[in-house]
Amino acid sequence: MTANGWLQFLIFMALLLALMRPLGLYMARVLEGERTFLDPLLKPVERAIYRVCGIHRDEEMNWREYAVALLLFSLVSMLLTYVIERLQHFLPWNPQHLAGVAPDLAWNTAASFTTNTNWQSYTPETTMSYFTQMVGLAYHNFLSAGIGIAVAVALVRGIARKESKTIGNFWVDATRSVLYILLPICLIYSAVLVEQGVVQNLKPYTTVATLEQSSQTQTIAQGPVASQEAIKMLGTNGGGFFNANSAHPFENPTPFTNFLEMFSIFIIPAGLTVTLGKMSGSPGHGWAVFACMALLFIAGFTTVYWAESQPHPLLHGVDQHVSALQSGGNMEGKEVRFGVSQSALFATVTTDASCGAVNSMHDSFTPLGGMVVLANIMLGEIVFGGVGAGLYGMLIYVVLAVFIAGLMVGRTPEYLGKKIEAREVTWAVVAVLAPCIMTLGGSAVTMLYPAALKSLNNGGPHGLSEVVYAFASAAANNGSAFAGINANTDWYNYMLALNMFIGRFAIIVPVLAIAGSLAQKKTSPPSSGTFPTNGAVFTVLLISIVLIVGALTFFPVLSLGPVVEHFLMLAGRTF
Repeated sequence: MTANGWLQFLIFMALLLALMRPLGLYMARVLEGERTFLDPLLKPVERAIYRVCGIHRDEEMNWREYAVALLLFSLVSMLLTYVIERLQHFLPWNPQHLAGVAPDLAWNTAASFTTNTNWQSYTPETTMSYFTQMVGLAYHNFLSAGIGIAVAVALVRGIARKESKTIGNFWVDATRSVLYILLPICLIYSAVLVEQGVVQNLKPYTTVATLEQSSQTQTIAQGPVASQEAIKMLGTNGGGFFNANSAHPFENPTPFTNFLEMFSIFIIPAGLTVTLGKMSGSPGHGWAVFACMALLFIAGFTTVYWAESQPHPLLHGVDQHVSALQSGGNMEGKEVRFGVSQSALFATVTTDASCGAVNSMHDSFTPLGGMVVLANIMLGEIVFGGVGAGLYGMLIYVVLAVFIAGLMVGRTPEYLGKKIEAREVTWAVVAVLAPCIMTLGGSAVTMLYPAALKSLNNGGPHGLSEVVYAFASAAANNGSAFAGINANTDWYNYMLALNMFIGRFAIIVPVLAIAGSLAQKKTSPPSSGTFPTNGAVFTVLLISIVLIVGALTFFPVLSLGPVVEHFLMLAGRTF
């Protein structure tokens, strides 16, 4: 751990704090349909979209109509992506003449990008054509992020409205999220990436002679990378154009792009806490939720940075100390140009935010460092979380927190003046338990299936961690992996696709049900017995609920995996 590493972290947090408020207020205006500075340019485009698609922007939906529209849209777009993958050898922009994607892999990938997971059981540059990348996958990168924002704002409307039967219009919310928020930022973002050296073209791959031996050749993959990279990070999608993801210099060439990519992962999830405060009429509540997220993030980064800065005890005779020439610590699986601090920060950001992009290999982290990034995912991707998904995931825990607080003081639980009753708590429990069941259940069945275990690159506790990480990443819609596992098999492609689908929509439907229920309630004025949700006590309670639920659910499997591996490493054993 170095002063330079901590300085970069402090700059990251300072910039996040400086920009999240203006972006959050802007998003509130967009999602409430108010005028913005982009209206003269984008309003005609928005009207044209509604006219072509037959959308009546003033017709709002109840929560069931909202959920049905969302589910049908996601299902149809997933099937369309599957067809594109299977038929890509007949479609344009395929200069490498790549074959159609196999059925199991095509299904896994379609489910992955539809659910904002971007799990990749394949090598992108040798599997997907430019057409598939742009029309099939990048399309989902925008729309899955837009849907996340739409669901989050529908829940916030449910909290803010009084005696209302509707929570908004799905088509309008998704359209405005993409058109006014994601697209404008990505246009500027991708141009900056191109200026920094990220590739953007439609040329065939280049074959060159190697420097070592002119008779040997190397194929250099390229393509429309910058446009993919921008929404991949901003939309917390994470699927790389190259197999090495953001460790590849064509995706992430400079220290500035590395910082920008990390920052862009967090800026919308952080800004949405300001949007929550603005739309609910309680800015203090938005800041309390942000404080919960920020403290969990800081604790996670500190632990990963410390763990990865320690010299590996089994590397004897190797200088692992910090110097002017090296980062020191555990550098296996890390880019020398990023070092330990920026690898640890990137890993914490991407697993907190359900992005899944990586600039280092999590499988090569120390047992304790790997445990933290895995635990970040297991908490449900609520520490800032995915675009929209992080906010509505954390608000599920807010419902549980105020319910428990009400029980402790013997009063009917209230959240911003609305009574929290059995209906809301039941839906909240369903949303919390669904990804947990898919993670642990999928891992357990896989460990009992001999053919699935042949995909593991490691045995013992590390092998268990690889399997659990895969199913946790799928269920939480993260998409990163302990890369020692070969997941491109029928078993993993179909099982993980199921996990991704349930992990996404078994949370969204309960969230919309809660939104609909809260929207119909009356608001009671606060009294002396009302538990405030805008102070430090609430933040501490919320953190406690998140950690207690996570520990009770996942501590046993973490003990059998990373914890056991850590002690065995100290005893001289590796896996």
